Amino acid sequence: MINFEDIKNSKEINTYIKKADDSLAALGYTEHSLAHVTKTASEAKDILEKLGYDERTTELASIAGYMHDIGNVVNRIDHAQTGAIMAFRILDNMGMDVAEIATIISAVGNHDESTAVPVNEVASALILADKSDVRRSRVRNRDFSTFDIHDRVNYSVEKSNLILNVENNEIVLNLTIDTKICAVMDYFEIFLGRMLLCRKAADYLKLRFKLVINEVELL
Repeated sequence: MINFEDIKNSKEINTYIKKADDSLAALGYTEHSLAHVTKTASEAKDILEKLGYDERTTELASIAGYMHDIGNVVNRIDHAQTGAIMAFRILDNMGMDVAEIATIISAVGNHDESTAVPVNEVASALILADKSDVRRSRVRNRDFSTFDIHDRVNYSVEKSNLILNVENNEIVLNLTIDTKICAVMDYFEIFLGRMLLCRKAADYLKLRFKLVINEVELL
């Protein structure tokens, strides 16, 4: 059985992640390195664990989270679908069970907001984990005078927590934003599509998604 440690220790997978992040850096995108995919993997697993899913399903969520951005090594456009094809080849060569591969590549192929649909519990957890990773440390640009809106939005986030309240059947993205750097409306301009996708993913898991910015519930 292929486990998360096998994936995390794979030289092939880690090379694709690093090279994909290098490509995004050249394009001016925020950080998509090992830090991002590791956080996404952990958050996706944690969501399903707290909802009572079995151990193997939660591990598949962590694997999907770790591999979800490898398609960026080819091109940012359609990177989710490219990544799913790459993940199929890698996992098939590693000898993973075909049904488990199908679950993972469905999740990887459905994580980008332009085409994503929460088709299963792993995809839903991946969406929530990926889209909630908003933080200052993802901004590569250190020249504030040349920040674009993506830089400003991420840099403005002082605190970010994804909180799952099982008793109330809700999952809350709680952000503290420095509005001197970025207005709340700027956040919505960039991330509204992502937040609406989070709502759909939460719905699949029978949860209500809430967005709270500076202690004000906005979604």
